[in-house]
Amino acid sequence: MKKGDIINLTIESLSGDGRTISHLEGCVVFVTGGVPGDVVLARLIKLKKNYFEAVTEKIVTLSSLRTEPRCKHFGVCGGCRWQDLAYEAQLGYKQQLVTDAFTHIGSFEKPDILPTMRCGDPYWYRNKMEYTFSNYRWLTQVELTKDTTQEQEVALGLHIPGRYYKVLNIDECFLQSELSPAILRKVRDECRALGLTVYSTKTHTGYLRHLVIRDGKRTGECMVNLVTTYSDEKSMVHLTNVLRREFSGITTVVNNITDRKSMVAQGESEIIYYGNGAITEKLGNYTFRISANSFFQTNTLQAERLYSIVKDFADLKHSDVVYDLYCGTGTIAIFLSDAVEQVIGIDIVESARTDAEKNAELNGISNCFFYLGDLKEKLTRETDWQSKHPPPSVVVLDPPRSGVHPKGLEQVVNLRPDRIVYVSCNPGTQARDAKLLALGGYQLIKVQPVDMFPHTDHVETVALFRI
Repeated sequence: MKKGDIINLTIESLSGDGRTISHLEGCVVFVTGGVPGDVVLARLIKLKKNYFEAVTEKIVTLSSLRTEPRCKHFGVCGGCRWQDLAYEAQLGYKQQLVTDAFTHIGSFEKPDILPTMRCGDPYWYRNKMEYTFSNYRWLTQVELTKDTTQEQEVALGLHIPGRYYKVLNIDECFLQSELSPAILRKVRDECRALGLTVYSTKTHTGYLRHLVIRDGKRTGECMVNLVTTYSDEKSMVHLTNVLRREFSGITTVVNNITDRKSMVAQGESEIIYYGNGAITEKLGNYTFRISANSFFQTNTLQAERLYSIVKDFADLKHSDVVYDLYCGTGTIAIFLSDAVEQVIGIDIVESARTDAEKNAELNGISNCFFYLGDLKEKLTRETDWQSKHPPPSVVVLDPPRSGVHPKGLEQVVNLRPDRIVYVSCNPGTQARDAKLLALGGYQLIKVQPVDMFPHTDHVETVALFRI
């Protein structure tokens, strides 16, 4: 066999990185395209010692797990790679991905992985969408067959996977709301009409960078944030007036400004053109203020379920003291506050700590205390703050995808809390850390997968450990 050969494969399972898995002559083949149960003709694109990679060229036999994708951009956009897989099957495969991680990475024998908690509606679930401006629009297959000449124009949409300088013009999207793609189309049309330039990562010139839309699923509020390289008051006033006239649901318009070379959808400074520059959202009985650059769980309704699981797993008593490590803007701490004596939150990001304090004040909560600092140093070298609070009976961990630093885990184990509840967006690093917690004397009780992002391979998990 050689690169470029066409081979017949039966798709067996999902790999957890947007691809699928098959086998050929005892060798694993990672396949782009197809769903489990499909029989496909695939072209080999990479041959390694331990695995092959292939791309589906033709589906010979359709799987019974297939469903018709709802979005016309499916297969090009890359945002919802599992949209052609029945939702119940998605839930089952996510449970299997978590099981595999804890079995193979964590070395747990028969871990108790609960069925994946489904999302109430697998569409319209996101409260935030980030779109990118580009001068290089991705040409559709129809345009390519017509030998369409690529002309520079203001494109606004989502990046093509692996082609980060090209953007697919989005006309419809079923992830956030019906309002979101309508706002996108209007902003794109107005930017073209105004002749606004697009920032280039090659020349580091140009005005337009990102369009970020945030909405409150429980409050109905909506923020439009245009991220640009510099301030252009005349253009922003025009855009704001057009958006307010066209969409009554918009409650605030802001302009984030950054001259950084990297394409990050937030700025070092901000100008508010309409409203108060923030929206509010509700989780349970609590209200949270969300500014343009605040972190907030992207799926509001599932976040509420996620935090309810944390609360349930922690088996809280009013005498409990909780350490919320990687507390972010304080959502978990505040959600748990009514059931315990104190919650102490620690985060390394100063703006997050500030937002956490504001959110606690907004909700009239007085038993949450937030501290700034690195986890390793905060639990060892800096002890003044610890003298103000009792030791924790419960520790909640909610780290980034990279997981918890081993020294940080060591310090958590040294605290000897009765219960540890670990929230993760990466089952692989969570399973790795779970193995270290087990070596520290903690028993893995159960893991609850939560589907925060339907039609993708992402899964959130909550794991409970007891001493």
